[in-house]
Amino acid sequence: MASKRDFYEVLGISKTANADEIKRAYRKKAKQYHPDICKEPDAEEKFKEVQEAYEVLSDDNKRAAYDRYGHAAFEQGAGGAGASGFGGFGFEDVDLGDIFGSFFGGGGSRRQRQNGPRRGDDHLMRLEIDFMDAINGIKKDIKVTYDAECSHCHGSGAKTPNDVQTCSHCNGTGTISKQQQSPFGTFVTQTTCPHCNGTGKEIKVKCPDCHGKGYINKTVTVQLDIPAGINDGQQLRVAGKGGRGANGGPNGDLFVEIRVRNNTHFVREGRNIHMTIPISSIDATLGCEIDVPTVQGDVKVKIPAGTQSGTTLRLKGKGVKDLRGSSYGDQMVKVDVKIPTKLSSKEKSLYEQLQKLNKKESIFDSFKKQFKK
Repeated sequence: MASKRDFYEVLGISKTANADEIKRAYRKKAKQYHPDICKEPDAEEKFKEVQEAYEVLSDDNKRAAYDRYGHAAFEQGAGGAGASGFGGFGFEDVDLGDIFGSFFGGGGSRRQRQNGPRRGDDHLMRLEIDFMDAINGIKKDIKVTYDAECSHCHGSGAKTPNDVQTCSHCNGTGTISKQQQSPFGTFVTQTTCPHCNGTGKEIKVKCPDCHGKGYINKTVTVQLDIPAGINDGQQLRVAGKGGRGANGGPNGDLFVEIRVRNNTHFVREGRNIHMTIPISSIDATLGCEIDVPTVQGDVKVKIPAGTQSGTTLRLKGKGVKDLRGSSYGDQMVKVDVKIPTKLSSKEKSLYEQLQKLNKKESIFDSFKKQFKK
């Protein structure tokens, strides 16, 4: 297919559909387009599309990623916002046995083994940092709780390798099949083996350290190296600290989303910093030289004589460092000319003298002349 349709549209459900509504819609659509029943030329393609949509929307983590990033969350090698951590998926990864098995007693080529190694889910956490820590970079220690592979049994759950044997109930397939007759023919229902939980293996003597689980729940301190220039909402990846894998598969990853607190004076836009500085009407009129705060420290700036309120001055290279290089953005300084509201008697006298000097033609008088023309 040239482009993928929206998964909610594929199943014919709303974006607020709950788990039961998703499952019902999937059962209906999957049966409608199953190649053994539907004789339309594109039945198999539609069938794959339906089960791909269900694979995502029935999984809370994948559904959250899809709602946020769309199809890009599952593209091979997709980057940004931690999307790559969710990995790809395809038709061959999904077992339809728990829905309706194989129609007419066939379909064995589509029945997939679920006892192979599977990677764990990716997890997400948020970390709030100060504005200047995002500008300059910082190292932060975070506590992470995850399921680590048992060092004694290396994830097998058995005391010794010889204590692992093929499940006698499913003969190592990890599934149990039952046949039923239906108007369409023989209906084969395939479910996960309850004795081995789909692993295809049984343990004679459990590992004394993990008690047969194959993993140990532990809390560790991880030092997160937050680079200078990181922006609000960007994510950092901590490999192997996500959800545990299954049947010897690796753990998923932990993605840490950085939330940056606002600053009272600085406002960031990309790599540029914006700020407003107040100056007196006298300094704006006569000009002056002042030390302007920047994210890189104070910088001496010359305010030209006659500067108007709202004028913006650019301080080149005084902004935020580029995450992918050594260049820096700029700082934009907006001038806010302040008019005094309280004057001493001497100040008032001086302003009155200045006003008399401008009596010949004030700025307002020049403005009014334009209307008379």
